[in-house]
Amino acid sequence: MSVSYDLEAAVPDSDLPNAGGRPSFRRIFVPVRLPGESAEALAAAARVCSSTVNGVLRLVHVRIYDPPMPRCPGPFYPQTAAQVAAMLDEALLIVWGSGAQATTSVVNAPRKEVATAIVQQAAAWRADVIVLTRRRRLAVSRMLLGSVADRVMHKASCPVLAVHP
Repeated sequence: MSVSYDLEAAVPDSDLPNAGGRPSFRRIFVPVRLPGESAEALAAAARVCSSTVNGVLRLVHVRIYDPPMPRCPGPFYPQTAAQVAAMLDEALLIVWGSGAQATTSVVNAPRKEVATAIVQQAAAWRADVIVLTRRRRLAVSRMLLGSVADRVMHKASCPVLAVHP
């Protein structure tokens, strides 16, 4: 579900829509791939969070893995736990620099289930909005292969703000 809202017009500290019918986004969910790639989404989410009272960000990294191979004892993770922790720390510094409150989380998911993991985590946290970065890709490859952002927009039960780098 992809919905466009005027985020500046949201009513702070309210779960009820204002007179214009726009909801308040207090629980902002941000999937973080890499802080450099997610910088625009982090900045947009921090602006939305600062426009509300008691707003909080949830920065989540989906640590992908490949299923076990015949000669491997378990799944293969391209990133170590230390690399993921350092990446989330960097993202936290970006958000805190904007004065926003944030928490972090890591979830493991198979490479082909990243969008599902993002949507499930956002729903479990009761996110008001998901803010994510769309990666630059050729239109043909996006049509043929799709993208995580496209799948999140189709599966999410809350509004999704896709920020272009």
